[in-house]
Amino acid sequence: MNKEQALKSLHEKGYLDIPIDKNIDLIAEINRLRKEKNVVILAHYYQVAEIQDLADFVGDSLALAQKAAKTEADMILFAGVHFMAETAKILNPDKKVLLPDLLAGCSLAESAPKEEFETFKKEHPDHIVISYVNTSADIKALTDIVCTSSNAEKIVNSIPKNQKIIFAPDRNLGSYLIKKTGRDMLLWNGACTVHEEFSLEKIKALQKQYPKAKFIAHPESRDYILDLADYIGSTSGLLNYVKNSDAQEFIVATESGILHKMTQIAPDKTLIPAPPVDDDNACACTECPYMKRNTLEKIYLALKYELPEVKVEKELAEKALVSIQRMLELS
Repeated sequence: MNKEQALKSLHEKGYLDIPIDKNIDLIAEINRLRKEKNVVILAHYYQVAEIQDLADFVGDSLALAQKAAKTEADMILFAGVHFMAETAKILNPDKKVLLPDLLAGCSLAESAPKEEFETFKKEHPDHIVISYVNTSADIKALTDIVCTSSNAEKIVNSIPKNQKIIFAPDRNLGSYLIKKTGRDMLLWNGACTVHEEFSLEKIKALQKQYPKAKFIAHPESRDYILDLADYIGSTSGLLNYVKNSDAQEFIVATESGILHKMTQIAPDKTLIPAPPVDDDNACACTECPYMKRNTLEKIYLALKYELPEVKVEKELAEKALVSIQRMLELS
């Protein structure tokens, strides 16, 4: 198949739907192509285990943004979701950035449409905007400073106390930050569907079943979930807590992909995924359907054909870059 045919396949599906020889060693071919084309593979902790294991770097949103800003590779393949690849492109306008599946979106990013948010911002002209990194380039261009769950508290505290703040798009993280910082921020009404799925009743039942377990949660979770937590932290914060804690059992309320890295860094500890409300969920855990759209097959095809490529219009990228750079300077 030539590149023109590959493009046709991409436009119809959002990813390259091309048959692959069943005898191909995907890992070996991915390694060959990444070396041949000088590609860095960045993967989020929410990717499946085999993708995390082949990546050059695995991290949370902040660490991945920092890595993308410093890479010397000629090309970046982002095993994550669209806003992450878009951020990498904004930080590397002269590099080709690949995303194995353009349909790997983000419910949180999608909860803040550009036109609605722009109107909201105009209605509050005396507020500065802090936006979570889980947003589109359009929202970042309307933002004064980006944050991640790792540095959100630090960034909110860096703003003068007499300055009014809009925090977007995650109402749960925003509510948590209000309690932590004492700031009366104006919150955009967005949320991550994965972190809103945890079942309060099932978590309480697990706490009775594992009375010595520490319950740890990501701040994108609802208030009533966070109220139960022994520790609340970002993806990297949760990893560090499990690694350094004297406890041996943990109930973990975030996307289940993190359990792979937790098992690697703390192999002797017991990890229990916090269950979702949905009783039909076979894994009894919460999974991001967008993150799980990435596969080894799609990564191989993306490297082979250098598609799908994520692009950001120059003027938009320059506007969005300002808010990202402000975050990186404070981090």
